[in-house]
Amino acid sequence: MSYNELKQHGTASFPFGLYRIDHTHPKYEMQHHWHTEHEIIRVLEGNLYITLNNRPITAGAGDLLYVNGEVVHGAVPENCVYECIVYTPQFLSMPQSDFLDGVLGHTLLIQDYFPREDTRYDALRTITDGIFLSLREDDEAAQYAVIGGFYRMLGWICGHHAYTESLSIRSQDAYDRKSVQKLKHVLSFIRGAHDRPITLEEMAAAADMSPQYFCTFFKQMTDKTPFAYVNAYRIERACRKLLGTDLSVTEIAYSCGFNDLSYFIKTFKAEKGMTPRAFRRGDKENGGN
Repeated sequence: MSYNELKQHGTASFPFGLYRIDHTHPKYEMQHHWHTEHEIIRVLEGNLYITLNNRPITAGAGDLLYVNGEVVHGAVPENCVYECIVYTPQFLSMPQSDFLDGVLGHTLLIQDYFPREDTRYDALRTITDGIFLSLREDDEAAQYAVIGGFYRMLGWICGHHAYTESLSIRSQDAYDRKSVQKLKHVLSFIRGAHDRPITLEEMAAAADMSPQYFCTFFKQMTDKTPFAYVNAYRIERACRKLLGTDLSVTEIAYSCGFNDLSYFIKTFKAEKGMTPRAFRRGDKENGGN
């Protein structure tokens, strides 16, 4: 498939990654993206305004979200702390499992929103809470607990029919699927070219649209203008380099597609509320994330 997220989550032998996201995290505001892995999100504090293939959901503390593989998702937090588990479902295999085969083959889509107010999901929340807790441990016994927890979770989802057949969709969804696919092409292009100048015409061509219509389309799909998204993604990449490398601020700015240092600092401050150097100092003072 085309570019999505290339980061490996967990290890090849244990492909489960746990991430805690608060306002200090480089990806606090989740730019639209997708990946082949599946993702479980639980909101601990505040609200998370998330879109899944252009469908908006407002999730609050205690809510669970399930992001199926290949689904384009992005989120805007509001005084929010949330945790994510990104995992490779192919790691879990069962002989002659029509349910798991359907999930892996994208013919079955797991329900994506489990609100805290609905007591029908209390057992599922207990199971997933156990998975999050076990993933914090770093020993062999905890890994068995995580794998067992995922089988229990999928068993609950299967037994309670908390999934839909992806082929049994509304007729208007055909347009939505085409729009999501066009958006994927554009996001792939932007992320592959973020370190160089990008023109509106290039982004429109990636979506096979005219520049005029493309701007309206992109805003509808992401709630950002194309260049606002480009800048936000470049700042996200810069944050990772500020925390994970010893490169200078100037070197980071140019490596992330900014050709003017003062504009980079201005844009960074608008996105993060502080300068790049303050962001880097804050990470060291707080012990990182």
